[in-house]
Formats: sequence, structure tokens, C-alpha cells
Amino acid sequence: MTLYKRIIFPLLRRLDAEQVHERTLAALELAQYTSFGHFLLRRLAGPIPRQPVHLFGLTFPNVLGVAAGFDKDARVAAGLALLGFGHVEAGTLTPQPQPGNPRPRLFRLPEDGALLNRMGFPNEGVAAAAPRLAKLAQAGRTFVLGISLGKQKETPLAEAADDYLAVMRAVYPYADYLAINVSSPNTPGLRELQGGAYLDQLLADLAAENQALAETMAPRPLLLKIAPDLSWPELDDILAAAERRQISGIVATNTTTGRAGLRSPLREETGGLSGRPLATRSNEVIAYIHRQTRGRLPIIGVGGVFTAADAQARLDAGAALVQVYTGLVYEGPGMAGRILRGLAVR
Repeated sequence: MTLYKRIIFPLLRRLDAEQVHERTLAALELAQYTSFGHFLLRRLAGPIPRQPVHLFGLTFPNVLGVAAGFDKDARVAAGLALLGFGHVEAGTLTPQPQPGNPRPRLFRLPEDGALLNRMGFPNEGVAAAAPRLAKLAQAGRTFVLGISLGKQKETPLAEAADDYLAVMRAVYPYADYLAINVSSPNTPGLRELQGGAYLDQLLADLAAENQALAETMAPRPLLLKIAPDLSWPELDDILAAAERRQISGIVATNTTTGRAGLRSPLREETGGLSGRPLATRSNEVIAYIHRQTRGRLPIIGVGGVFTAADAQARLDAGAALVQVYTGLVYEGPGMAGRILRGLAVR
């Protein structure tokens, strides 16, 4: 058992989960801009095998990344890369700042190896993130940076495309890829965008804008992040729309609203569940997409990844890349190195 799991995490569990997260971001933000901070983060990571993955016209240093939601305002992407992650998906960003849902809104379920959140896309808005993204671009990156696009809570679904387009235009010069988040359960009505005419029109609008912006810059891969709670016919419709609108790939999956098998007394809290309880369903969805599309739609697998074996299971199911969030909370800053070294041995 690592020092983090034996001593540090039991101490952190006594504090509010969101406060710990905010302090973690502050520490990472400071460390990524100092020589000693670089040394410390690399020491925590340990040796990182370089096993590049070529996907979407990009070269990922390795298969492992950080899912959207960890670095909501693009503050610590460089620090996460120093810990060994080959890509970071920052956001979800919205056109204007929004506070998100009332606190408390982030809960640990240690009995289940899970987190439960009802954050509601709290972020400072895309204008606040843009200077940080520009700084990352100017410094040069050894990792791949994705940006998760979202809509304001108050924006009607009929006008949602305008929000996604606004964020897309603002981050386009700085992002390596763009992820369309229509699957968070914590923004009222958002998941309705996964269905039928809503989704087809949204993807059509974003694909057209991508083509227009690509007249002056390289086109950015557009990925679609989906929920795990879809029926197979619903997922078939989504995959058909994604292929019809030439979406580059699928991020599978977001958090679940399911609560089956949970032991924690916090299981009745509303919000999206992530971590170990999501692992089986995440694998099922990845395998289904891979089978239905015959590999034409590359997949980033998310949900319940804590170990190298977990990551390998996503890859075996058909994912080309893997992302973590909840596992990082429970496993600590050495997680990426341990997983990547484990995958290298495999």
C-alpha cells in the first residue's frame, strides 16, 4: 500500500471533498511553474514509459489522460502532465461564468470506491480560461490538450448550439481536440441533447463551424461524450448521428444516475456517480460501440479506472485511450506512473 493510501488519504477524508480538490489544484498550479515543483511532480510520478498513441491526427505520449471535470478552468494541465498523464481534458467550459449548484455537491463514497457529484458545470467562463490556454500554447506542450464544451444552465435546449459554438470559437486556437459534453446529469435537460433531432442538428452546427475555422487553422477533432445510462437503441441513434456528421470519436462514459449495489449511506444523494461502480457498464458501452462501428469511431474509455488492469480492460474492450478522475482521488499522484509502468509490463 502506498504512503498516500495509508496515511495521506485517510487524513484528507476528514475534510470536505471539494475543499480538498481546490487545495490540490492550488498546489498543482504553484508546482507547475517552479523548478522545484517540476522536480517534485516528476519524482511523485516516477519513471514514465513513453508509448505514443497516434490518433485523430495527434500524437499522445501515452494512453492515459485526465477526464474533464478535474481541471475545470484549465489551471493545472501542465502539472497533471508532469505527473505522467499524456493528455488532459480541461473544462467543462461555458460561455459565461457560472457558480454551479449549491454546496455540498461533491461526496466521497469510499465503501464503493466512488465519487458522487452534482457540480453543475461551475467554471469561471471561457474568457477567463483563454489567457491560461494561450500561455500553454506559447510555452509549447509535450501533452495533448482537450477542451470540454458545455452550455449555460439557463440556456434553452433550442439555443444550446450557440453556447457550444461560442466556447468552441474561443478555445479553437489552443485546443488539440474538442469534446462535446451533452451527457452530464447535473445540468437540467442536458441529456436530452443526446437524442434525435437535437443531437443531429447540434453536431451538424459544430461540424460546419469546425470546417469554417479550419480555413485558417488545422481542423480540430470533435469528440462526443455520452452517458452510460443509454439503451442500446438510443446508443445506435447516437452512433449513426456521429458518423453521419463525421465526428472523430466517442468519450465513453460520463457519470451514471444509477445506484445499484451501493453500500455508502450517501447513495441517496442526487448527482452523477463515478468510480468503481461504473466500471462494468463503461466496459460494456465501449465494447458495444467498438463492435457496432467496427472500430470506425475511436473511443476514449472512462469510468472506474484505478489500476493497470482496469486500463487494460478498457483497451481490450476497444478503447484507444483511457481517462481517469475518481481513481486519481483514491490512488493519489503516483497513479499515472503506476498504471503506465504496469501497462508496459503487460
